[in-house]
Amino acid sequence: MGVLISKLLTSFYEREAKIIMVGLDAAGKTTILYRMKLGEVITTTPTIGFNVEKFKYKNLQMTCWDIGGQDILRRLWYHYYDNCDAVIYVFDSNDPDRVELAREEVRKILTEDRLKDAILLVYANKQDLPHALSTAEVASALGLKDISKSRQWFVQGCCALNSEGLYEGLEWLDRTLKQKAVDRR
Repeated sequence: MGVLISKLLTSFYEREAKIIMVGLDAAGKTTILYRMKLGEVITTTPTIGFNVEKFKYKNLQMTCWDIGGQDILRRLWYHYYDNCDAVIYVFDSNDPDRVELAREEVRKILTEDRLKDAILLVYANKQDLPHALSTAEVASALGLKDISKSRQWFVQGCCALNSEGLYEGLEWLDRTLKQKAVDRR
């Protein structure tokens, strides 16, 4: 009975989550961030440093840190890992030349001790392009099927320009974070 009441109460109160959004440069991180925050596409430039925005999806209030993906900035990602509830990794599905580099960056994230409890949402962006990898191909290319069963992860195909798939990814994020809160009780 107590578990039922706990689940019911969890569905009504607002939860807060710290999320970092990372990925290689030009993957579409900033476009996704502002598409989710503003509901529209804005003109972006390469992120030098980070963008941080708060926005809400259902009862989940998110503080989302969009961190630049250039080589020099990837070395600084670890500064943002403390108290992180989720990682959104944005992958350019239409960039086969950098799959190995993306896989290495995901591996670094997954082995970071400060992110051991963070869930992982991969947005396989640019699905509207003709040679984009499927979500199954992205999961395989990033080595996600080889990771520990204790890590919760999900790959969602998306197109930041028309928001296709973005809200399905947020739905998984909301549901998974809600379940983690219930499980902790």
